[in-house]
Amino acid sequence: MVPGRADADRSRSGELRDPWYDALASGWGELDGAEAPAAVVPPRPVPPQRSADPADIYLAVQRSDAFQEVRSRYRRFVVPAVVVFSAWYIAYVVAATTAPGLMARPVTGAVNVAMLAGLGQFLSTFLLTWAYARHARLRRDRPALDLRWAVFEQKREQAREQERIQGVER
Repeated sequence: MVPGRADADRSRSGELRDPWYDALASGWGELDGAEAPAAVVPPRPVPPQRSADPADIYLAVQRSDAFQEVRSRYRRFVVPAVVVFSAWYIAYVVAATTAPGLMARPVTGAVNVAMLAGLGQFLSTFLLTWAYARHARLRRDRPALDLRWAVFEQKREQAREQERIQGVER
């Protein structure tokens, strides 16, 4: 192994610390709308695989309850958001093409309904992006990071086992 930043970040016990972890910057510990931190489903330890194929680790994680919960939280946000945003966009396009009189109706001075609806498209895009990032930070990032480290540890154990087997064979 080539010495590098990862080696510099090793603690005394040999564990790697995540160089990107910053609890304040990531927003962990922020409160959701219920004035309580979002519940985190702890990842269930996946039994160590004795196979040489790393894909087995990922398949085991994919079948785990913690991974399914992260995916479920993702879908519960994304599916309704896509439906609402797509309906809003299609309504804007349909109104612009089928009701030009409505869209040309002046609101204030040179500003008409079409201009406000077009600006509303930009505003709704920014609001959706903000809502998605907040939802990910509060509901999915921590469990996903826990899963990532569980996979990392399993891969390290597999590598140690392979090194041990190769050392015995020599």
